[in-house]
Amino acid sequence: MRKLIYLFLLIGQLATAGELPAYQDRFGRAKPVIAVVGENSGTELTDFVIPYGVLARSGAAQLLSVATQAGPISMRPALKLQPDATTGEFDQRFPQGADYVIVPAVVKPDDAALVAWVAAQGAKGATIVSICDGALIVANAGLFKGRRATAHWATESYRKEHYPDTQWVSNIRYVADGKVISTAGVSAAMPTALALIEAIAGTQRAAEVARQLGVSDWSTTHNSDIFRPRLGTNLTAYITGYTNQWFHSRDEIGVAVAPGVDEITLAFTADAWSRSKRSKVYSVAASTAPLQSRSGLTIVPDRVQGAADAPALLPDTAAATLPGQALDSALEGLDQRYGHRTALLVALEFEYPSYH
Repeated sequence: MRKLIYLFLLIGQLATAGELPAYQDRFGRAKPVIAVVGENSGTELTDFVIPYGVLARSGAAQLLSVATQAGPISMRPALKLQPDATTGEFDQRFPQGADYVIVPAVVKPDDAALVAWVAAQGAKGATIVSICDGALIVANAGLFKGRRATAHWATESYRKEHYPDTQWVSNIRYVADGKVISTAGVSAAMPTALALIEAIAGTQRAAEVARQLGVSDWSTTHNSDIFRPRLGTNLTAYITGYTNQWFHSRDEIGVAVAPGVDEITLAFTADAWSRSKRSKVYSVAASTAPLQSRSGLTIVPDRVQGAADAPALLPDTAAATLPGQALDSALEGLDQRYGHRTALLVALEFEYPSYH
């Protein structure tokens, strides 16, 4: 009987595992090369940092942060990062192309340089992974034509109108169709990154990283419809977003950064607090000198601790909170400071089901 129960449990695990195609080594590389690419004038913070931080923890890939131009990337809605390379420098180093390219949402999804580079990487055989509305860049690159894809629920009407040659799927965390992978809202970055680890290094390694992060599930299961405005609590939360913006001044809030800072916790915290429309987040360090995060991202501090313009710091919860639960911690802080509707607004924008 015990063996039979074990067999059923194993079948259940296998049914939800391996939902992305297994990595195929094309170039005899020791590890797959993964480029996380941004556009300098504005790139979504969580979309960019979470896949980088999660994949880096696996040790299963060579990761590079990349931007279309030299200089720092202005992350939205907060922080600045200095990429490892420009797209041109990446091409010189890896003329055969990346194995995976992760494409976050950006302010300019029609940026000619970014769209052309993503298209070129796809033509070289890279697997292209859009995070949230990074799907608009991949669609502009022509890589979703004739394929299934998804993105944030809020752009669904726009996507169906402007890219009718794509089958847009809803109520799913991520979709793989050939060499393109796409994801739903911002919070899908975490499960998708774990699914990529599984595709590259196997289910056991993905499970180990998930445990380290405090994450229990990275399946495709997701219901985007519950985040759409509707009568009741959801609509009230969205209205709160407008009242926060129109009738409240924004608090300046600092998040402490130092060498080795956990980039996952930092990204979730800075992104969530900035989305409240009640606060603006700045990174605060001992100096303005760029510093390295836990997994090697280069952070360019906004303010200097002790300076006249340095804002009050949020409590440091990194020691007490697993990185995968940092968003929950930020939402609790928002609830305490600005009320439940503001915290719910942020969860809705993230498409974060745990708080809904």
